[in-house]
Order: sequence, then C-alpha cells, then structure tokens
Amino acid sequence: MVTHQPRLADRPGLRSHTHQAFLLLRTVFTIAPILFGLDKFFNVMVDWTTYLAPIATDIIPVSPQAFMYAVGVIEILAGILVAWKPRIGSLVVAAWLAGIIINLLLVPGYFDVALRDFGLLVGALALNRLSSGDKH
Repeated sequence: MVTHQPRLADRPGLRSHTHQAFLLLRTVFTIAPILFGLDKFFNVMVDWTTYLAPIATDIIPVSPQAFMYAVGVIEILAGILVAWKPRIGSLVVAAWLAGIIINLLLVPGYFDVALRDFGLLVGALALNRLSSGDKH
C-alpha cells in the first residue's frame, strides 16, 4: 500500500490566512534587514551615508561610514532575531525603524523614504501581533 504525503498547501496550518500572513511577514522581516545590513558594508544598492543625519555623527563622533558599519551589524542581528524569535525581533525591528524615521525626518529630501519606513514599521507591528497568538 502506497501512502501519499500531503501536499504542503494541504497542511492545516498553511491553509490559515493568518499563518500565511505570519510566514510572509517573518520571511520579509528576516531577509530585508539582513540584506540591507550587509549592504551597509558594500554600498551596492546606494551610498547609505547620504541618508544619515549629520547630528548622528555629532552625537557619536565617528565617520559616517563607520556609523553605517554599526548600523549594518545591528540590522543583520535584528533580521536573525526575527527568524529565531519573531515576537521579540518584530519589536526590535519596529523600534529600529522608528529610529530610522526620526533620522530621515532630520535630513531634507527624504520625507518620502520616512513615510515608506513608517509603512514597514506598521508591518513589523503586524508581525508582532501575529506572533503573539498561537504557536506557529
């Protein structure tokens, strides 16, 4: 007698819209911070120092690129935390995005990016709410 494995989409947990939303958000908030964090070291996507408010390096007296290296490490760790503990990691990412938004509001010309990051912050909070329910 041959038994058939259920298709992935037929698994009860994966049919749940809330579980699918949880998986989607956890995946995005794991991969994006890690990729953006890595790019802080290589500046392939953009020169990240252009987004840094001058007050940041007044408060922490390092070069803008050194500041971005630290930002990259924190973003990579935040992405790993989301993968490992999404309930906690989502709050770390939301707080981190709040800091980025404040920074962007201090740099003229990046208000549109700040608004986009606000949308990401709301997504991170949604992940937190989905993570706080039943075990996934």
